[in-house]
Amino acid sequence: MIYGEVMPETPPTPAGRRRCAIVGLGSRHELYRDAILRTHTASAQLVGLCDVNAGRLELSRERCRRHGGEAPAGYLAADFDRMLREQRPDTVIVTTVDASHDDYIVRAMEAGCDVITEKPMTTDAPRCRRILDACRRTGRSCQVTFNYRYSPPRSHVRELLMSGEIGDVLSVDFHWLLNTDHGADYFRRWHAHRENSGGLLVHKATHHFDLVNWWLGAMPVSVAATGKREFYTPAMARRLGLSGPHGRCLDCSEGGTCGFRLDLRANPRLRSLYLEQEHHDGYRRDGCVFRPEIDIEDTMNALVTYDTGATLSYSLNAFNAWEGYTIAFNGTKGRLEHSVVESTGVSGAAGETGAPGKDDVRIRIIPLRDAAREITPWSAEGDHGGGDRLMLQDIFDPGTTHDPLRRRADHRAGACSVLVGVAANRSIATGSSVRIADLTGTLERPDFAPNPTRADRVPMPARVA
Repeated sequence: MIYGEVMPETPPTPAGRRRCAIVGLGSRHELYRDAILRTHTASAQLVGLCDVNAGRLELSRERCRRHGGEAPAGYLAADFDRMLREQRPDTVIVTTVDASHDDYIVRAMEAGCDVITEKPMTTDAPRCRRILDACRRTGRSCQVTFNYRYSPPRSHVRELLMSGEIGDVLSVDFHWLLNTDHGADYFRRWHAHRENSGGLLVHKATHHFDLVNWWLGAMPVSVAATGKREFYTPAMARRLGLSGPHGRCLDCSEGGTCGFRLDLRANPRLRSLYLEQEHHDGYRRDGCVFRPEIDIEDTMNALVTYDTGATLSYSLNAFNAWEGYTIAFNGTKGRLEHSVVESTGVSGAAGETGAPGKDDVRIRIIPLRDAAREITPWSAEGDHGGGDRLMLQDIFDPGTTHDPLRRRADHRAGACSVLVGVAANRSIATGSSVRIADLTGTLERPDFAPNPTRADRVPMPARVA
C-alpha cells in the first residue's frame, strides 16, 4: 500500500516536465533527488519514492518537504508496481542494492517507463541478459550513470585519443588504488557479500572498465584474472594488534584502538540515514572490515583483450596509502600518461572530513623519439571532478549541448562494462581465461565515437642521432 500521506492518483504534471520516480533511498539517491528538486525543476518532477525501509522512505520525503511544497508519494518496495500504476512515471531511477537492479529495471520497462540506473547495471550474466532482452522487447531506454565519463580530465583524455595524438592504441596499463578510508568502506557495507555487489571487480571496476571501453571505442573480447582477500581478514586484524574481528563498530570493545572504526553516531547524515533506521530492516552500515564471512577480494588483477587488438593490464587494490589511479596508453605514435590523486571527501568513510579538496590531475604526451610535454587537463568544480553536474544535465536536460565524445551510456555500454567484471570473477574461480561472448552471446556495440585505426597512416619516427 502507499506509504505515508495519500496523494491524488496521477496528479497533474506541468507540460514538458518528465515524471520521475526513485527506487532505493540510500545515500546515492540523494544525487538525483536533489538535482530534480533544486536544479532541474523546469524539466523534471519527482512523483514517487520507493524503498524497502519505511524509515528511510519517510526521511527522504521529509527532505523533499524542506525544498518546499508537497512530498512525492511514498511506497514500500512490495508496492513498487502499484507506484508505477498510480504515479505513471516517465522515468524510473534505480539506486538500490546492485543485485536487485535488474528486477526494478525490467519491471519499470514492462510498465512503459524509461530507466536511469546506477552503475553497475547488474551483477552477473543471467541478470545482464534479462535486462538486454527487456530493452529489445519493450523498446524502452536504460541509461547507466557512468559519471566518470563526464569528468573533464577523463573527457580530455578521450578527446586526445580521438584526435590521433598517439595514433592507434596497442596496449593500456591501468592501476586503480582505493585508500584505507574508501577501500575499507566497501568491506563494512552490503558490498562485502558477492551476492549483493558482484565483488569489487563488478561494483567498483565497472567504472574503470567502462572508461577503457569508451576511451578505446572498443569491445572487450576475453579476460584472464587473479584475485585474493589478504588485507581485510581476521588474520590481519590480529596482526594489527586487535584480538580479532568483531561484528560491528557500534558496540566493539576495541573501537578505541581500531583505526578502521566508523562511528555512525558521530556523523549526522549516516546516523539519520542508517543507524536510526536499523529497526525497520536490520541493516547495519558499520560492519567490521575484518569479519570472516566477507567473500569479496581486496587485491585484483585482470588482462583484457579487445576487438581492436589492444590489451589492458589492470589492477585494483583496496588498501592503499593514497586514492586515485595511473594509466598509460601505448600507441603507434607515442604514449599518453594520465594520473589522478583524489583528495575529495569519501562519503561515509572513517576519515571523512567534509569539504572536498582539489585533485592532483596530470596528462603527459610522449611522442616516439621526441620530448615529452605536459598537457593542462580540462577541469571543473564539483563531485567526481565535475562529472556529476554534467551528467545530471545530460540526464534531465538532454540535447542541450553538443557531445562529440558520446558520453551518454546505455544498456549496451552497461553490459560491456559489467561483463568484463563478471568474466574476471569467473576467471578467478576457474583459473582459465573467459570469453565475453560465452557469458551472454554476442553483444551489441555501444555508440562509441571513432578512434584512429590500424588502417591509418603512421609517420616514421625520427632517426636516432
